[in-house]
Amino acid sequence: MVKKQIIQHFTDDDLYKLSMCCAVIDNFPRAQVKYQFVDRDNTVYPEGFADEVRHQIELLENVVITDEEINFMRRRCYYIPDWFYVYLKGFRFSRDWVRVWQDEERHLHIEFEGNWSHTILLEVKVLAIVSELYYILTNQTDKLDYEECYKRSYHKAERLLGAGCVYSDFGTRRRASFKAEELVVKAMKECQESKKWSGVFVGTSNVYLAMKYNLTPVGTMAHEFICAIGGMYGPQMANHMAMEAWSHTFRGALGTFLYDSFGWEIFSMNFSEDFANLFKGLRIDSGDNKEQLMKIVEKYRQLNIDPRSKQVIFSNALDTDRAIAIQEYARDYCQPSFGIGTHFTNDFEGVKPMNIVIKLVAAKITESWTFYNDTCKLSEDRGKHTGKPEVIERFKIAVNY
Repeated sequence: MVKKQIIQHFTDDDLYKLSMCCAVIDNFPRAQVKYQFVDRDNTVYPEGFADEVRHQIELLENVVITDEEINFMRRRCYYIPDWFYVYLKGFRFSRDWVRVWQDEERHLHIEFEGNWSHTILLEVKVLAIVSELYYILTNQTDKLDYEECYKRSYHKAERLLGAGCVYSDFGTRRRASFKAEELVVKAMKECQESKKWSGVFVGTSNVYLAMKYNLTPVGTMAHEFICAIGGMYGPQMANHMAMEAWSHTFRGALGTFLYDSFGWEIFSMNFSEDFANLFKGLRIDSGDNKEQLMKIVEKYRQLNIDPRSKQVIFSNALDTDRAIAIQEYARDYCQPSFGIGTHFTNDFEGVKPMNIVIKLVAAKITESWTFYNDTCKLSEDRGKHTGKPEVIERFKIAVNY
């Protein structure tokens, strides 16, 4: 049994899980959901790996938010209503929300089920647990050269800042270790402060590290917010309902919308002028970056909005080279910025980053319903839809994908 507790701080998590949790309580307080772990590489895990994951999830029951973390969020996350901190103060994780097992071929299976406002805070923490545990239990920790990690991160920062990129660390979920992500954040901040740059290291999605290094926590929402609504009410108006719910909770703050849950076309039909003015910009997380950007630019122009006044966040499998290349052409059309994850927090010689996700797969409006409605995600990368094949086909027909 691994004695180390991998997640030791409540806010060792992505900000968007907390902001979504707040919006869920505000708009869908009785919603129930199911999540499923997906390993896209079909990894064979060591014997007993599920037991180790289960043990780490049990240890989460001892992780509670501190006054220091709440005070930091009150200062830096001004848009979160004060009642939410009362909720977080009383929040406790429960092993009862989670099932973990390995099949005969030692593939890993993880499922969450329960109230959406509870289970939503498990995803990033459990992915970080699986990723770090994998390197520990496959004896790869000796390959994690942290001195080299700092040097590489500093050099990436020099290149990005020198190219004028506005960017953030999004790397919690598939990091090699907590220490790796901390060194990335430390290097990026120290590089930013070393001289004046045309670019900006905005901060990190990891709230705890933002607090520790006095940075801005960065993030808005994930696909699950739209996908759950699509499951409960249907995909045709899911984006419209999501934008309404988000604006109800945050009143124009956190105004970057993730549009690609059910494809560009159905989103575009939901993206009316009032929403386009209310939201500060859009996030591209799948598809060809340039092609998606031009669709966004054209949509803003159709609505008589100058796209150069809008932010477009690129977060689709980025590395330093891709971000700099996008910056070169995107700056003429919009205010580009970048969320970069695994390339920052799992870039070690001889270590393969894991290709793992946890997706919301079913939802129901209240606990009194006797059945769940399946949902899925229709990626702009045509081969990367997630969900049951029959559900994907049904949703594609519904939105004329």
